[in-house]
Amino acid sequence: MTAGSGPRQRLDVITIGRCSVDLYGQQIGSRLEDIASFAKSVGGCPSNIAIGTARLGLKSGLITRVGDEQMGRYVKEQMAREGVALDGIATDPARLTSLVLLSVENDKTFPLIFYRDNCADSALSEADIDEDFIMSSGAVLVTGTHFARPNTDAAQRKAMRIARAHGARVILDIDYRPNLWGLAGLGAGEERYIKSDKVSEHMRSILPDCDLIVGTEEEVHIAAGTEDTLEALRIIRQLSKAVIVLKRGPMGCVVYPDAIPDALDKGMVGKGFPIEVYNVLGAGDSFMSGFLRGWLRGEDYATSATWANACGAFAVSRLLCSPEIPTWEELQYFLTHGSEHRALRKDEAINHVHWATTRRKQPDQLLAFAIDHRMQMEKMADDAGAPRTRLNDFKRLAMQAIGRVSKGEPGYGTLLDDVYGREAMFDAAKLGLWVGRPLEQPGSRPLRFEFTQDVGARLVDWPVTHTIKCLAFYHPDDPREMKDEQAQTLRTLYEAARKVGRELLVEIIAGKNGPLDDMTIARAMTELYALGIKPDWWKLEPQASARAWENIADVIDKNDPWCRGVVLLGPDAPEDELARGFAAVAGQPIVKGFAVGRTIFSSAAQAWLRGEMTDEQAVADMAVRFQALVEIWNKARAA
Repeated sequence: MTAGSGPRQRLDVITIGRCSVDLYGQQIGSRLEDIASFAKSVGGCPSNIAIGTARLGLKSGLITRVGDEQMGRYVKEQMAREGVALDGIATDPARLTSLVLLSVENDKTFPLIFYRDNCADSALSEADIDEDFIMSSGAVLVTGTHFARPNTDAAQRKAMRIARAHGARVILDIDYRPNLWGLAGLGAGEERYIKSDKVSEHMRSILPDCDLIVGTEEEVHIAAGTEDTLEALRIIRQLSKAVIVLKRGPMGCVVYPDAIPDALDKGMVGKGFPIEVYNVLGAGDSFMSGFLRGWLRGEDYATSATWANACGAFAVSRLLCSPEIPTWEELQYFLTHGSEHRALRKDEAINHVHWATTRRKQPDQLLAFAIDHRMQMEKMADDAGAPRTRLNDFKRLAMQAIGRVSKGEPGYGTLLDDVYGREAMFDAAKLGLWVGRPLEQPGSRPLRFEFTQDVGARLVDWPVTHTIKCLAFYHPDDPREMKDEQAQTLRTLYEAARKVGRELLVEIIAGKNGPLDDMTIARAMTELYALGIKPDWWKLEPQASARAWENIADVIDKNDPWCRGVVLLGPDAPEDELARGFAAVAGQPIVKGFAVGRTIFSSAAQAWLRGEMTDEQAVADMAVRFQALVEIWNKARAA
């Protein structure tokens, strides 16, 4: 019986123990003292494994504690995004969530500091172990570090007793951190092995109740109490019938399901993957996630070991811990296609699969009120004799209009600039709207970015939930020099978007600079895909025929099956013309919605700027127009 197959089991594995927010230094090759900026992620061995197993298709849960503050809420929200069951994550009102600071000084030195003085997860107790929750899983994973304190030791042992009483399997990740056992100084978080008879005696008392034991050679040494690896394995075997998995870094791993042979490599050897070492932190958690994906689903040891080693290779080649663990789709892509790069972080194809399968989920449709217009609204203000600064207030009224239509439901959004829409963006956040922000210089051809051409520097301070929007007036029959310049500018933007982890919407308008036929937009998109540009969204003008949309869908399916889809742009067209455009794409699954602007706001903006319409009248007018388009869209889809 594979894990999670019993009548009461809804989970494959529950992990128990450490939970932190990791702050990783972003400057590689620097002392931790000199780090200037950090990347944030969820960390802690069992937390990483809960995320890793969920990404690989298992149903996982976590038992730990977090603080009643922003970092604790971040952990729970991220766990929910990853698909990890939250039942066992308690909120501790008296303690803070643990923090860890880490950096990569070189390929052998990875300084880290644990901020765990009376932290939330270290207060885990037997009261946090709910029998029904443990019984809901086919396996429980305990971690060595959480046996270091009496209260956390008692909590894990209780979970083990319940699991064994109900036929669930018990997994031990030896997870040895000497300074968390009080054996090294506060600044010695990197230290992986200090001999301790006391720790070894403690760990040996746990081994008999385990079904799977996983550790590095140093961790096997501390568990057994000897620094001879073969002897250590034999001591563990005398104490436990568990399957033993010995992690050997670049040499892969060895699985010992039965008697220990007379040489380490006479067990079931899982081959390693030759990968450049970038950061070893978190590699073991990724390894464990891969092994459990096989072992808990009844795969043979060779398959489980292969998946484990491949997952470990991903982690070693990347910077962070839990964010770098591969998804099931990514793992299969790697095992099928391999990589020409020893540094997997440099493989664009694999990175795209990773990005597309780990980015935040979005609703299946996107109905957006576009009010990112700058030139057109400046002209409206000038024509009305109103100061341009009033556009800021009008865009806030537009957010009120969206709120009246969306009513807090998902699937609604706005395209909004930060020239006149900064305060409106704060309003959009409160409404829970999808936000797309333009980067292009309005009307530029060839494409230029607004304010600065260093888009990477500009994107750093954008919220992670904001999507980059870039409009290019691009026609496949443009002169070669024009096409090359625009395509390379888009490629630069694409690279920056991926580097800073922001989604990208590329808007292509070809009809203003040449004829449109059934292949025009498909050809343009094919050329951009050929340069490796794979936006999360496309925003496209209405097409003349159903065949044109079929060609567009074919191009997307061939080049990027993970593309979120297309939103239909709405030129300054009357409602009935937009209705015909909506009807034309109603049968196209790749078209997920619309982003319409002037049809909604133009008349209200002009009247309001002239003082002929009150705030409430402007909001009501835009809400009615937006609601009408939403209803037309929904009706077309339903038909």
